[in-house]
Order: sequence, then C-alpha cells, then structure tokens
Amino acid sequence: MIRCAECGHENMDGLEYCDACGAKLPATAAPTPEPASVDLQADAAGSPEAVAVSAPAETPPAPVGLNAVSLKAKLTITRGGTVGKEFVLQTGDNLVGRWDPDSGAFPEVDLELDDPEARISRKHALLRVAEQLSLEDIGSLNGTFVNRGKRLEPGSPVTLNDGDEIIIGKTFFKVSVA
Repeated sequence: MIRCAECGHENMDGLEYCDACGAKLPATAAPTPEPASVDLQADAAGSPEAVAVSAPAETPPAPVGLNAVSLKAKLTITRGGTVGKEFVLQTGDNLVGRWDPDSGAFPEVDLELDDPEARISRKHALLRVAEQLSLEDIGSLNGTFVNRGKRLEPGSPVTLNDGDEIIIGKTFFKVSVA
C-alpha cells in the first residue's frame, strides 16, 4: 500500500496517482530478490563445501503500465475548447485536468486553455496506456463519459477502443489507438 502525502488515502501498490485526490504518489521500490540458498555438506576430510545451489530467485514482475508492448494513443478535441487540438498520450498514466501549481495539479493532458468555463477538474481523470488504453474518473465534479453512456464511477476504469468518444466536463474528444 502507498499512502498519499496529500490526503492520506491508502492506494494499491503500483499506482502512480492517488485514487482519492489524484496527487502523484511516490515511486515504490521493486522487491529485492532473495539470495539463492547454498547447501553445505561435509567432505571426507570434514570441511564443509558447497554441493548444491537452489534455483535462482524469481525475477520481479514488470511494473503495471510499463510493458514493452504498449500502444500509441492520442486524443483529439472534437467539440468545446480548441477543436482539432491533439494530445499524444505517453506510456503509463496520463493525468487529465487543468494545470494549477497551488493544488499540485500538473496534468499531462492539460486543458487549462481549452476549458474557459472550468468544467474540468484540476485532477479530473486518468488515461492509462499499456497493453490497452483505459480511462478512469478520479472523483471529478462534472463527470467523465464514454460514448455518451452513463457517468463513470470514480475508481472504476473502462477500456477504450479506437474511435470512442469521451466527454470530460464540456469538452468532447475522439480516441485514436494504433
């Protein structure tokens, strides 16, 4: 578990942003593998010698969202804000919101200039690029929607596909996945 320095919320290991407030979480160290054990037996002269080595320790799994096989994805504003503006998404987590140093909001998809009515929360949603593209609302005030369906529940990511439409605040985006 990773405790958020901003709000104190306990988050699952491997997350980069707090599920409760969206703040950047400290990186967790990968577990240190156990050293291989060595069995000692006495030889004919009575001195111990190593005769067997157990199997090497397992390699720790790759961190979530950093798989070598990740896709390329981008968002294009189709309504509201600056129509046609594109945001190329990075591998891993991409915070969607409005830049605000006072609250510690430094989103990768910064909609500060595209949202004059401030309908997008400073820390609104997370787009995760890995083997799949997923979207998660992180407790926004005005909600996040996919393909004009019902409002996403905070903390419940959904998988996105090429051509999906997402609505964040009053800004509409088209999802492109390659």
